Amino acid sequence: MATYTLDQVQLVRKSLADVFGFFADPSNLQLLTPPLLSFRILTPAPIEMRDGALIDYRISVRGVPMRWRSRIEAYEPMRSFVDVQLQGPYRTWRHTHTFAAHPEGTEVRDHIQYSLPLGPLGAAAHALFVRRDLERIFAFRREAIERLFESR
Repeated sequence: MATYTLDQVQLVRKSLADVFGFFADPSNLQLLTPPLLSFRILTPAPIEMRDGALIDYRISVRGVPMRWRSRIEAYEPMRSFVDVQLQGPYRTWRHTHTFAAHPEGTEVRDHIQYSLPLGPLGAAAHALFVRRDLERIFAFRREAIERLFESR
């Protein structure tokens, strides 16, 4: 099974408390997700971010609707949290979000480790479109973060 990674680092010119608070509220995830995914949180709000929290979503991947369930595997207020896919399109998905104070605001780091189902077919799908789709999703996220925090 091939495991892939995706990393992104972004400087947000707001305080650590403001930035972490925004990311620690799962309802804000919809603001960071491109419309093409038809993303919707199914878990009733408010969702308490904590170790073990479960969050259910509905997404559409290339027009195919599916459910995604995440568990918050680790939660360290003002530092980091890790969400792990329990159900969804990936064989494995582990997204580590890290936040650090920076002289100009807050450094936000995303580190995703993922693998695909279907062995060689999954590897071919990754090469043909999955990697490119993820890069587009995270480019949208980067631009949304810039836009949202500039307006705050």
